Amino acid sequence: MVDPIKLKRYMKERKVVPLMDIVNHFRAEQSVLEPMIELWIKKGKVIRKTGDGACKGCCKCDPATIEFYEWLD
Repeated sequence: MVDPIKLKRYMKERKVVPLMDIVNHFRAEQSVLEPMIELWIKKGKVIRKTGDGACKGCCKCDPATIEFYEWLD
């Protein structure tokens, strides 16, 4: 199980981090991490971003590779 505080430290340190990096760093399933990330989103500490402006919505990319989270403080 991933500790939400360790997730906080990792995200805060990286500032902007792709979902896939979080998955790989913690060696956890995306479905396990998403509720913890949502906790920080609800607290106003994190925002979700998708793509970098280059995404045209073709749906060929794995969503985890174009989904980013930004720590706000």
